[in-house]
Amino acid sequence: MKRESVEIAVGVFVLIGIFALGYLSFRLGKIDFLTQDYYTVYAEFDKIGGIKKGSVVEIAGVAVGTVEKVFLNEKYHAVVEMKIINSVKLPDDSTASVRTKGLIGEKYIQIIPGGSDVFIANGGKIRHTESAVDIEEVLSKYVFGKI
Repeated sequence: MKRESVEIAVGVFVLIGIFALGYLSFRLGKIDFLTQDYYTVYAEFDKIGGIKKGSVVEIAGVAVGTVEKVFLNEKYHAVVEMKIINSVKLPDDSTASVRTKGLIGEKYIQIIPGGSDVFIANGGKIRHTESAVDIEEVLSKYVFGKI
């Protein structure tokens, strides 16, 4: 009888360990499981300079979403599909810009909310955008005297 209770206790302990490892796998893999909902917003840029799936979307330095997809439209502009947390409502006159963390750090999308009372709906578009600044292009213009 005593051996049976020890085996049951070990089995319960193993099951708790498996659930804990599964939970950590989801959290560390940044897989959203039983977390907040998102809505989709699009933005069109001339240049995105290194933005890719998984890049962070920030407002005032706070992460509010991620980049889901990047593709070209019929005008050969880069369209960025972003997932934004439902609790964050973006005014329809917001501005999206491509920024760099540090001098040569990773690229992210910064959103500057506007002052409108109308919000962007799911599947809506941010109309005002600022493309990425290409440091190499600026340096070459400076070196060759075109600035």
